[in-house]
Amino acid sequence: MTNDLDRRLREHRGGHTITTKKMSGIAVVYIEKYDTIESARKREIYLKTAAGRRFLKTVVKTGPVA
Repeated sequence: MTNDLDRRLREHRGGHTITTKKMSGIAVVYIEKYDTIESARKREIYLKTAAGRRFLKTVVKTGPVA
């Protein structure tokens, strides 16, 4: 979750933490925008669950769902 995608990608690609150290070659394949921080955070938490990861795999394979 971020309000500055370019900055966030630089941080990930820079490998400043153990979690992002292996993310030097990441690319953006899907974006969702939300009006409030609360709704964005809820969605982020969902996407990190097993069901959310399955949803993301489907989106990456087939393209965005309407």
